[in-house]
Amino acid sequence: MLRQKGWQVNHKRVERIWRQEGLKVPKKQLKRRRLRFNDGSCIRLRPERKDHVWSYDFVVARTAEGRAFRILNIIDEYTRECLAILVKRHITSQDVIDQLFELIIFRGIPRSISDRIMGLNLRLRQ
Repeated sequence: MLRQKGWQVNHKRVERIWRQEGLKVPKKQLKRRRLRFNDGSCIRLRPERKDHVWSYDFVVARTAEGRAFRILNIIDEYTRECLAILVKRHITSQDVIDQLFELIIFRGIPRSISDRIMGLNLRLRQ
């Protein structure tokens, strides 16, 4: 509205005035995740239905004594349902494979499994 009235202001000045007046500054919208890598090597699928695309990620936390432990989370990207959580002090690649194997036995084979941290995308079936 200020620009329409002929004032030359940028968004930072407007946000500072809003804060001074005690108004709530709207949050910036997050950018959507890229569906492909910069080198074009692999395309991350957009989920279309339940059990179409699964993702897994690791979280590291610490106990009250300061000892670290890891949490493996596997989710269905379409429903945002948590399919499995594995908590251990050390999670090996075999632990991840075993957890995915169990899920595939109970839920069927997804079209894609992606590792959100590394951008790894495993195509399981065409």
